[in-house]
Amino acid sequence: MSKIKTALISVSDKSGLLEFAKKLASMDVKLISTGGTAKLLGDGGLDVTDISQYTGFPEMMDGRLKTLHPKVHGGLLAIRDNDKHMEKIKEHDMTLIDMVVVNLYPFEKTVANPDVKISDAIENIDIGGPTMIRAAAKNHKFVTVIEDPADYDKILAEMEKNDGVVSESTNFELAKKVFVRTAAYDGAISNFLTSLDENNKRVRFPESLTLQFQKVQPLRYGENPHQKAVFYKDNEDYPSTVPAAQVLQGKELSYNNIMDTDAAMDVVREFDEMAVVIIKHANPCGVSVGGEKLVDTYKKARETDPASAFGGIVALNREVDQDTAEALVETFLEVVVAPGFSKEARDILASKKNLRLLIVPTGAAGDEDGFNIRRVHGGILVQDWDAIDMGVREAKVATKRAPTEDEWKALELVWRVTKHVKSNAIVFARIDNNIGQLVGVGGGQMSRVDSVNIAKMKSLFPTKGCVMGSDAFFPQTDGVEAAVKAGITAIVHPGGSIKDDEAIKVADDNDIAMVFTGRRHFRH
Repeated sequence: MSKIKTALISVSDKSGLLEFAKKLASMDVKLISTGGTAKLLGDGGLDVTDISQYTGFPEMMDGRLKTLHPKVHGGLLAIRDNDKHMEKIKEHDMTLIDMVVVNLYPFEKTVANPDVKISDAIENIDIGGPTMIRAAAKNHKFVTVIEDPADYDKILAEMEKNDGVVSESTNFELAKKVFVRTAAYDGAISNFLTSLDENNKRVRFPESLTLQFQKVQPLRYGENPHQKAVFYKDNEDYPSTVPAAQVLQGKELSYNNIMDTDAAMDVVREFDEMAVVIIKHANPCGVSVGGEKLVDTYKKARETDPASAFGGIVALNREVDQDTAEALVETFLEVVVAPGFSKEARDILASKKNLRLLIVPTGAAGDEDGFNIRRVHGGILVQDWDAIDMGVREAKVATKRAPTEDEWKALELVWRVTKHVKSNAIVFARIDNNIGQLVGVGGGQMSRVDSVNIAKMKSLFPTKGCVMGSDAFFPQTDGVEAAVKAGITAIVHPGGSIKDDEAIKVADDNDIAMVFTGRRHFRH
């Protein structure tokens, strides 16, 4: 460790920089800087040595060449306790650079514009910045490197406490951040350039895909106790997601808790009106929508399948109040996630010390423009998210009879839920006291008619007068015929089977309204 005497500063993100540099100057740190950064510091009243003055070599080529010089990198890379290195520093009149404050050209922000010109993208590929911070990070035993403005205050506090010295352990942590940053930066460049076709037009999926995630926490185990597991999050922060959740109480989330909580939030995001979702083993076993009191909506969801709700995950899109909390504690639950909890609700739920309470804002996950990725042996499958928001009223009425208003409301519910049930997915629902209620679910079956029969079997309520949703078309009429036996009055499915006409006839013959969405929602 050595005292910080000289700092080289060259940043694109200048937030908080002037205040930081003034504190450095007050500790007698010599400042070397470049271009616009040097002007900012000079205009702020600081004594700054321009990089050209230090190297004796002018900036040129529109700023492409300014810090790539032996006097810069010698000052960064010299090993301070190596006599031969120090002899070369003295021989070539170099200054030891003890701190580098550099952040990179905004390449990611530039290419986030779908209409970006390739020339603009290329000019935002930083060369000198990554070279400097990598050099400093390599020599972290002697050099402090700061690429994130969020670290300014922490470093200043350590310097003030230790007479201008930054510890080697702090330098090591900062160096790790640098290599994470440069890996992500180069990955973004690679992803962009390999997404250009022969005419430099962007395509959806790059030829080479580089991804980066940050470790959130180790998990006790994975899906099963013999599997080790860790939770990683996206590099970008998305507020309406599990990694961003505020945990109020309870045990640490397990692998399965995280999977199921994500699934529950995925379903509840489908609805703007008051909604409650109960998930068990990644499938919805209770959903209710509408109503005036959250407790009533929750009870409707729980009534769908109380046995499966035991040990389940509950997601709500309204703040949990006292009445709802009192209903929640009646059942053993693993996780409750909502945009908030009243003080009274928190006091009640605190009696269940192991129950995990999570606050997550309502709204889209935020990463819908990214990729949905699944690992397979030897590779990954990459696709868009199934995030198309299609209202069921946009569907085509295929039968003689159109749905009634209550049927339309119930069809909206089943259509939004079927996309979250494992295929083959069949969902029954009804409107009861102005609340849409899931009635039966059949999923994960090899035969669609089996899913219809399971939905009927699982229902604890009469299915006569309910509506049915299917995530894909009916290849045979048997599924529709099973719906007739269950007393279904309206059906929504994608359509597109060569036997659609036969299915429509069965519906017409039994006064069932049938609508085609033209969109399939398989979930494997």
